[in-house]
Amino acid sequence: MLELQNITKKFMKGTPDEATLFDNFCFSVEKGEFVSVVGSNGSGKTTMLNLICGTYRPDGGHIVFEGKDITAMPEHRRAAFIGRVFQDPKAGTCSNLTILENMALADNKNKPFGLGRAVNKKRLDVYRTLLERCDMGMENRLQTKVGALSGGQRQALALVIANMTELKLLILDEHTAALDPKSSERIMELTDRFVKDSGITAIMVTHNLRFAVEYGSRLVMMHQGKAILDKAGEEKKNASVDDLLTVFNSISIELGN
Repeated sequence: MLELQNITKKFMKGTPDEATLFDNFCFSVEKGEFVSVVGSNGSGKTTMLNLICGTYRPDGGHIVFEGKDITAMPEHRRAAFIGRVFQDPKAGTCSNLTILENMALADNKNKPFGLGRAVNKKRLDVYRTLLERCDMGMENRLQTKVGALSGGQRQALALVIANMTELKLLILDEHTAALDPKSSERIMELTDRFVKDSGITAIMVTHNLRFAVEYGSRLVMMHQGKAILDKAGEEKKNASVDDLLTVFNSISIELGN
């Protein structure tokens, strides 16, 4: 479904500090996979997501999605089929708009603009049903401004919004990192349910090794622009946090830490 073919990515090109993160990097994701990606800071996790979403352009290689080369496709066009939930709960929703208005905007995504009302009241029951799945009481607060919600509620709303359109790929960019432990657990449960119910392909970057082990159908560890560990199927099911810590510790020793 998704292929990163011989990707090269450099930073600070043409300066004495030029650095190459990816050098002929190859990575693929099959339709329906839920890939958990871990790795130390600077390993290339977020850069890979930015390349997939179109935030960054590669300096070499191709990005192919469902057989189509999207390397030159701008970020806003990729947003028609790629959804992204960010680490910052404020990034995926509009603070000054109500829950209802945020959902109405998402509902109209990829539809022609006109002079009709932005909020279709016939859709209220649909919105409430979607919010009830979060079990956070938001279905009774449609007129509440999103800026008044907790971080966990905002991330739950961002997940609902991301799944309101027929996306083909969901990107989860450390989406529990800014939340307290209880909210993080709840958001991961919701994420798992949304992904399984919709059958969507998903890539989740996380620093939480337990989440990486417990959720998803495939586990990838990155280091210095390479995938140094890739487990799926029974290997993924049998993986443990201790296994990942062992690899992390060996990397740390290798780097002299």
